[in-house]
Amino acid sequence: MGARPLLNRRLAGMGTTIFAEMSALAAATGSINLGQGFPDTDGPEEVREAAVRALREGNGNQYPHALGVPELRTAVAAHQRRFYGLSYDPDTEVLVTTGATEAIAASLLALLEPGDEVIAFEPFYDSYAACIALAGAVRVPLTLRTPDFRPDLDELRALVTPRTRLLLINSPHNPTGLVLTPDELTAIAELAVEHDLLVVADEVYEHLVFNGAHHPVAALPGMRERTVTISSAGKSFSFTGWKIGWVTGAPELVAAVRAAKQYLTFVSAGPFQHAVAEALHLPDGYFEDFRDDLRRKRDLLADGLAATGFRVFRPEGTYFITADITPLGEKDGIAFCRTLPERCGVVAIPNAVFYDDVEAGRPLVRFAFCKQTAVLEEAVDRLSRLSRV
Repeated sequence: MGARPLLNRRLAGMGTTIFAEMSALAAATGSINLGQGFPDTDGPEEVREAAVRALREGNGNQYPHALGVPELRTAVAAHQRRFYGLSYDPDTEVLVTTGATEAIAASLLALLEPGDEVIAFEPFYDSYAACIALAGAVRVPLTLRTPDFRPDLDELRALVTPRTRLLLINSPHNPTGLVLTPDELTAIAELAVEHDLLVVADEVYEHLVFNGAHHPVAALPGMRERTVTISSAGKSFSFTGWKIGWVTGAPELVAAVRAAKQYLTFVSAGPFQHAVAEALHLPDGYFEDFRDDLRRKRDLLADGLAATGFRVFRPEGTYFITADITPLGEKDGIAFCRTLPERCGVVAIPNAVFYDDVEAGRPLVRFAFCKQTAVLEEAVDRLSRLSRV
């Protein structure tokens, strides 16, 4: 094939994801996998049965509507109105995607031109960097720093240039657990309006806010017409394998995202869309119990990590905990995570892979607590070996 590299140069350095690497390591060593963020139990039985019923009744077994099945689009619009008072037309302002990851990819590919600058919170979910690169745009990180990971709003303002096209915000934030406050969101919104910037808001952990509440940026003055909001069923209903996500926004924004999405997957799994439509109508008690269960698991793992000697940054949202390994006499999170399975049979993710500024993330590691209580207790017991070495 000659000397020319096969991989598109925009993806240079973006080979196998750290999630695949660490999950393979967990399987090879029989370790408890607290790395990749997937639950180890399925979500509500009635939602699973709704998928089975849709399969048997032929609802969605052939190509569904390109925008998503009407039942799900209507349910998404009802969800936004029910929880946030936001009104969206299910026929023009809602688009179903193959998970939030495709929604992010389609949004960035649709809205960015080569050379455009995208400001994103660092550390960032790894697909952000890949999708910005594929669009030929330039990522501009706003680094969230310990101990509280709050965004420096003065620094954010200083990062805006005439080439800035889009703000990519994620709240609740993976991997830090940051939840943006109303004041922070207001400042971000005012900046977007002042500079006529687009906003892509990744809100997949919207129902996992432990302190306070989730506030969508699209609800703020001047933001509805410039914001693409993204969420998914995987994080809220524990069916990550179904890969059902969605976009809400003004008609022209959704039309742009759809134009890109149709050439990625065209449509998304029909029967699962019907099931997720039913899930979104679950009573408030489901969402409250879901959040309370994850809060207990957060505290269990956070307390266990602290007792072992980690410096723990207790998250305000998501189902991830970031911890500093420096008190354990360690310095390099990547090396630490690669040896952790052999040392104590647990897998974590090094936060450095989420940073352009690798030094800022070098001593930090991420643990997922969306696991059964017994699994977390066993993981805490295994991790305690580190304090006995």
